[in-house]
Amino acid sequence: MATKIRLRRMGAKKSPFYRVVVADARSPRDGRFIEELGYYDPGTTPATIKIDEEKALKWLATGAKPTETAQSLLKKAGILQKFRAKDKA
Repeated sequence: MATKIRLRRMGAKKSPFYRVVVADARSPRDGRFIEELGYYDPGTTPATIKIDEEKALKWLATGAKPTETAQSLLKKAGILQKFRAKDKA
């Protein structure tokens, strides 16, 4: 099963926030997911990013591929650098 780390849109119309989830690549954007890793709220100043580092590193090690947006959020949270450093060691 191919898994992806991606965003799930939530919130009111024209006022979205997103949950960072691990889902099967074949499931729809807001459909079934395997595990929730955190959230991203672009409506606040500055934007709020809260991701559980342990869960994210576990899923990256398992082979979950982040989407472009999820990858940039993981990079801003500093999780992608830790994963790459652990991978090299």
